Amino acid sequence: MSLRPGQTPAISPLNDGESTNPSANTHIQDIIDARLSRRGVLKGGIAASTTALFSSLGLSACGGSGSDKDDALALSFDAVAKNKNDVVTVPAGYEVSILHALGDPLTLTDASWANNGSESAESYNRRVGDGHDGMHYFGLSDAGTYSASRADRGLLCVNHEYVVGPNALHPNGRTAGSARVASEVEKEIYAHGVSISEIKRNSSGNAMTVVRGSAFNRRVTSATPMAFSGPARGNALLQTKYSPDGTTTRGTNNNCGNGYTPWGTYLTCEENFTNVIGRATGDNAKRTAKEITGLNRYGMTDGRKSPYLWDTAGSDDLFVRWSASVTGASAAEDYRNTFNTFGWIVEIDPFNPSSTPVKYTGLGRFAHEGCWPCKAVAGKPVVFYMGDDSRNEYIYKFVSKALWDAADVGKGHTAGAKYMSEGTLYVAKFNSDGSGTWVELTHGKNGLTASNTTYPFADQADVLVHARLAGDVIGATKMDRPEWGAVNPMNGEVYMTLTNNSNRVSPTATPTGSQLKPDTANPRYYEDIKGGTTSQKGNPNGHIIRWRETGGDPAATTFAWDIYLFGAEATAAADVNLSGLTAVNDFSSPDGLWFDQNGLLWIETDDGAYTDVTNCMLLAAIPGKVGDGSAVTAAGGTPTIKGANATEATVRRFLVGPKECEITGVAMTPDRKTLFINVQHPGEEGSLTSPTSAWPASQTDATSTKRPRSATVVITRSNGGEIAV
Repeated sequence: MSLRPGQTPAISPLNDGESTNPSANTHIQDIIDARLSRRGVLKGGIAASTTALFSSLGLSACGGSGSDKDDALALSFDAVAKNKNDVVTVPAGYEVSILHALGDPLTLTDASWANNGSESAESYNRRVGDGHDGMHYFGLSDAGTYSASRADRGLLCVNHEYVVGPNALHPNGRTAGSARVASEVEKEIYAHGVSISEIKRNSSGNAMTVVRGSAFNRRVTSATPMAFSGPARGNALLQTKYSPDGTTTRGTNNNCGNGYTPWGTYLTCEENFTNVIGRATGDNAKRTAKEITGLNRYGMTDGRKSPYLWDTAGSDDLFVRWSASVTGASAAEDYRNTFNTFGWIVEIDPFNPSSTPVKYTGLGRFAHEGCWPCKAVAGKPVVFYMGDDSRNEYIYKFVSKALWDAADVGKGHTAGAKYMSEGTLYVAKFNSDGSGTWVELTHGKNGLTASNTTYPFADQADVLVHARLAGDVIGATKMDRPEWGAVNPMNGEVYMTLTNNSNRVSPTATPTGSQLKPDTANPRYYEDIKGGTTSQKGNPNGHIIRWRETGGDPAATTFAWDIYLFGAEATAAADVNLSGLTAVNDFSSPDGLWFDQNGLLWIETDDGAYTDVTNCMLLAAIPGKVGDGSAVTAAGGTPTIKGANATEATVRRFLVGPKECEITGVAMTPDRKTLFINVQHPGEEGSLTSPTSAWPASQTDATSTKRPRSATVVITRSNGGEIAV
């Protein structure tokens, strides 16, 4: 989820996009300035000089063709018009239904959601949580095991990122005050996490319904016991009163993007975990200089109050654990390290409801937006790509030590331990010539040693717990908020959304604080006027970057990149609307990203820059490939390279959401006949007394006054055919 320009939500991921990266890593613009001398620019112009920069990679400056599969794809629907209606709008010939929403019961014994917040806190261990986000569909065989091809019966795993304002979860919203009400906090703890539900197709058509009472239905919450695996398991940095040996913890929190594994398990990703944890004023005096450096780098500063204030709800351990303050004689007597127990990739086996979720420390600790696998190939490592969703942060990948064996499909956490406990974590450097390098984050290499002056890394666990500091040391490229990624199943190229960044300043300015000049991978600086009055500067509309690993090998340590699409209003200047978007496909703040089985790319938005014109949306795109575009000069004067221009034939708006929502989470059945998306925080600018949305009730009743709720949407084609093509 993005913190949109000008947004200050009441109780939500308040740290989304907040910059905590103070490193002095070299910016790409500095390299460009050296490479593009004034003489070079005067002789041939910036665009010509930029073309020369990328020529060594074989990236065309005049266009190219996509893959053979791209040529076979065709979008079969009429583009949905931009609108600000309080419904999910889909193309003609498509149907919408609601699968489940906040508070809906997963059991047969709990009562239906009452529209008044009266449900007990305890019942949210069996009810659908709040803030629907990332999700994945797993086919379910008649024997109750993973079936990759099963389309009419499956398990749907859905993230619940946060407690959404205007707080429909509680009878009267959140009770005001500096100390929280225990019953409200308990309900919020259980409303976070993940819902797993069995779903089946209706007797007619391709829509789905939840199988209430299924033995597979399960809630994983902020109180669920978890195990650690990987290099940091048992390390002193993970020791707490709950787990003095640092091998276990409780709960997963602020679960935004997601992933899945080739062996059939779900990956949920802990993003804005800083929001649920506080730290007492004066705690620095009880910490070492090294500890303070680590805490500050992740935003857990001295005296920081959590916007949730869960640690103020009483003396019960359920609440005390949300304070990262020194109160005991050792880490085994308090929760000073509770902060370190979040920010991980968590594996859940949906086919084993009694299994304990596992946090894999080898994949690093940061604001994980998601975790996307490359195609698993026998005898090759398993590779996952990840973004750190905050301004100025980095893109990572993990390469397993174990080599893929298809016999591990269906082996749950046993396979997870094999492929995710040991491996190598890398961070990306995007070079100014269109090349890139993956730099290894291993203790003893690339300056990650105990003698490092930025931060003295004691061991590999220290490197992984403080992956951001490791990225600082090796000079990783600071990006415009890396959010969701996706791997093209047809050619292995990787895409990642860079949602927006108000901290980009003019290339001629002198940056202060966390401000950055544009660079080739994040090239635009411009002003956008929202609603004719509000000035938005920097990169308010975001873009999507992509790369091709050298030799097509996901484990390679070098790559070539370009920028697939630039978000923009159709009427924006040409150096802002670099992708040539029109009324049928213009968008802002790309967030969710996903490839379906046919190689069609789905793009979701979480926007505040263009919401004077339209609600957030879902687009379908035929992706092309790295190098199919040209060298250009972006608004502000920075050279870059972009992909082929969008056309109505290659990028088209498929859906527009209800009022004040984010469109997020996307999945599809293997036969491509049922599409799932999530609508998060409809009506977030309203209140319980002055609502601005009544969705999802408004989807079928325009006069409804029911509370708005996050929900999962099912989309099918009226003729029973495949979606979009």
